[in-house]
Formats: sequence, structure tokens, C-alpha cells
Amino acid sequence: MLSDHFYHASIRRTIAAFGTIFNDIKVLRTDSQGEVKNITRVPLAYGPKQKFLARVEAWNPDDAQIGIKLPRMAFEITSLTYDAAAQINRMNQIVKGNITDGTRQVVYTQTPYRIGIDLSVLAKNQDDALQVVEQILPYFQPEYTITIKDVPDFNGGLKTDIPIVLSGVNFQDDYEGDFLTRRAVVYTLSFELRVRFYGPIQEKSVIYQSSVDINNLETFGFMEEISADGVGEQAITDPGVETGVDDTDDNVITP
Repeated sequence: MLSDHFYHASIRRTIAAFGTIFNDIKVLRTDSQGEVKNITRVPLAYGPKQKFLARVEAWNPDDAQIGIKLPRMAFEITSLTYDAAAQINRMNQIVKGNITDGTRQVVYTQTPYRIGIDLSVLAKNQDDALQVVEQILPYFQPEYTITIKDVPDFNGGLKTDIPIVLSGVNFQDDYEGDFLTRRAVVYTLSFELRVRFYGPIQEKSVIYQSSVDINNLETFGFMEEISADGVGEQAITDPGVETGVDDTDDNVITP
């Protein structure tokens, strides 16, 4: 067995943070005099764009409830790949906690992955779509960095800066058929995020005593044993704390 159950919701947390960036985009419509007639907040949902396009195509003028209101945005995960370039020593540990408590929280270093996400902008005309796209592109040059808590249960949270890189923009205009067919202008923005996966959180005791045997490599004879007792918070803050040097020496090396 790998280990007991643990779940840090790393992907869920990353996707939620990604969607929060785009949840307050608005579209303005004006009259011939340039006066603002109305301001529409563009809805955002997780799901494939094909689902929303299918609802657009299923629109029936005799049954308006079947249709879907445009503009709107949708995003979905498209890929999940291992990021070998960002991998560090897997035996490294992140330790947090107060030494006076006797225990510390320990988690091994992260496993890096790259997540591909497509953000689709659906509109019924070019002006609405361009308003949405132009409110997004200036912030990605080509990346935009956010901060999330990867492991919120790890001594108050383990924060990580995640760059969101805009890798490309595609455009398609699905408008074929007669005048009753609804038009759908679609802009697809491709992003890449880096996510860090952490293992289970472990509780480990603080080491208060350590012993070292020093031997003579020429004679293989025992020279002395040095033990450090009570190397806790007091020993760290007070250099005068007794270190516990053993006097049973064959060759004196202690100053």
C-alpha cells in the first residue's frame, strides 16, 4: 500500500483560482450616439465549449427556453503532464512547527505537473467577443501570477506562486445555414499552469539528543564519544548549555 488516505484538492484549488480571474468580465452595449444602453456580466462555467455550442444550435424560435444566452465563457482541462524540468530532490522535506511542542509537521517535496486549460469565449457577434478578449490579453505578457495555498492543513497553509502562461489564441466563426440559424463566434485561449502535488502530512518528534563516535582510521581505535543532550530551544538560544562530552578518550582531541 502507498499510504493512508490523504487529499489536498490541489487540482480543484488551482482550477477554482483560475476561474476566479475571469469571473467579473463585462460587455457594454451602446446606441448610435455612443451612450451606454446596458452592461452585461459575462457568465463563466466549467465545461467543454461543445456542450454550449450544442445548446446554441438547438435553439428554436418557438421555444426560447432551449436556447442559451450569449456571450458567455467556458473553460476545461485539456492536458496534465509531468514537469521534469521543475523536479528537485524527492527526499527533501518541508518542516514546520514549534520546537517546544515536541513534534513537527513534515511533508516531502512536491511533485510538479503542468496543466493545460482552454478558455472559450462564445458570442453572437464579433464586438461582444472582442470586448471580452481585449479585457484578458493585456494582463498576460505572456504570464500572470497568482498565489494559492497548496496544503492548507500544513501548519496554517503552504503558499505557492503559480504562473499562468497564455500560449495561444484561436478563432472560429460557426455561421452556416439560413437566417434562422444562430451565429456563434468562438475565441479559444490556451493556458498552461503549474501545479504541485504533495504527499501526506506526517507528525515527527523533535530530536533532542544525538551521539557521535569518533574513531582513529589508522588504528581503528575508539577515540571518544560526543553526545549533545537537550539540544532544544534552550541550547539554540544559550551557547552555555552543557553539550555532554564523554571523557573516555584514547587520544585526547577535545579542546
